[in-house]
Amino acid sequence: MKRLLLSLLVVFCATSALAMMKPGASAPDFTVEAALGGKVFTFSLKDALKKGPVVLYFYPKSFTSVCTVEAHEFAEAMEQFAEMKASVIGVSGDNIDIQKEFSKKECRDKFPVGADSTFHVIKAYDAAFELPLAGPVFADRISYVISQQGKIVSAIKDSGAHAHIENALKAVKELTERKKP
Repeated sequence: MKRLLLSLLVVFCATSALAMMKPGASAPDFTVEAALGGKVFTFSLKDALKKGPVVLYFYPKSFTSVCTVEAHEFAEAMEQFAEMKASVIGVSGDNIDIQKEFSKKECRDKFPVGADSTFHVIKAYDAAFELPLAGPVFADRISYVISQQGKIVSAIKDSGAHAHIENALKAVKELTERKKP
């Protein structure tokens, strides 16, 4: 039985590695309950895109090691994103109470994190890590850069933190440079 479960997990992981929205796809619109600096608000993709591009990153669980490093690195890069008029939001399956604390401590009050305990947004972006017969377990580590036109211009899936920030900064910079006369 143990061997069968392990085999199923290996097959599932191999096929789930393919799940991710591709550049050029329309980004699904969403609103999500979010926290910034411990304060709760409703984040709207539509509203954020009016101001500039949006970096949407999904992560498995607040206060875990790689997720914490990722939050720190995004916080450190927020000045660069702000200069390019880009918004950043992280989303996980954690509830809003956890996100309130994570936004203060690990996001350092620099950017919001969304609570998607129903996995509605996570599934819409093909970012759910699901187990057969168990359903969604957590969000996979995937990040997207969404243009003001609502198109995905960059997508990356990587188990580490650093590639997500580096890739997002590069993609947003390219978008910004295209807009210049």
